[in-house]
Amino acid sequence: MQKIVIIANGAAYGSESLFNSLRLAIALREQEADLELKLFLMSDAVTAGLRGQKPAEGYNIQQMLEILTAQNVPVLLCKTCTDGRGITSLPLIDGVAIGTLPELAQWTLAADKVLTF
Repeated sequence: MQKIVIIANGAAYGSESLFNSLRLAIALREQEADLELKLFLMSDAVTAGLRGQKPAEGYNIQQMLEILTAQNVPVLLCKTCTDGRGITSLPLIDGVAIGTLPELAQWTLAADKVLTF
């Protein structure tokens, strides 16, 4: 079984970097169901894990994350990044959790591929 970690840094609705990482994650799951896929959000991407997003138009990051978590894709938000943005204690999307750099290090060492956005 192939193991892929995706690390995303871009703001939820600033650039399309995070959006593209989630598009790829969903496409990977569609193409290969027998894939161990993990997603770690850092920097401004951590705001994507907050519940209650209501974008006026276009894509919806919350819905994309819900698709992935429903497929048992682990989604972690960097604790240092959430602390720095004051969002650690805010409600998160179901299936999204706070993670740490040592967890990302373990994921990276175990992965066959690491993709960064």
